[in-house]
Amino acid sequence: MRSRWSDGAGGGVAFLVLFALSVYPSAGGGQIQGAAAAVEAREIAFAKTMADRDLDAFLTFVSPEAIFFNGNEPLRGRDAVARAWAPFFEGANAPFSWHPDTIEVLDSGHLALSSGPVRGVSGEDIGRFNSIWRKDEDGQWRVVFDRGS
Repeated sequence: MRSRWSDGAGGGVAFLVLFALSVYPSAGGGQIQGAAAAVEAREIAFAKTMADRDLDAFLTFVSPEAIFFNGNEPLRGRDAVARAWAPFFEGANAPFSWHPDTIEVLDSGHLALSSGPVRGVSGEDIGRFNSIWRKDEDGQWRVVFDRGS
């Protein structure tokens, strides 16, 4: 017996699936785009803490178990990052700035990469940052790995 949704060969169902996919954006794709926008906003806010000279705010973006690379030496944990980065927050002017130009999010929506140029005081490119962000249980994205070049 034919249903009104099928032509007997599954064509009607296939048409409905194709129609639904063309009308409604992919939930996964939309979630990934939303996550990428959230990570980009977090990265920009993270960089602003340097411009604002606010180490305490900077540290709220860093996971307690983060690893930041200082050259080839890993700084393990937020406290180690705080000690190593504190001198960058001294003085009236930030010694460098950064801004993302690349954001990629895993399909799971729980890990992301941000990358972009690091600029010196005069705005010249002096390096590139690469950060891995994790969406924590509280829904906030925090840096778990960071390495500059």
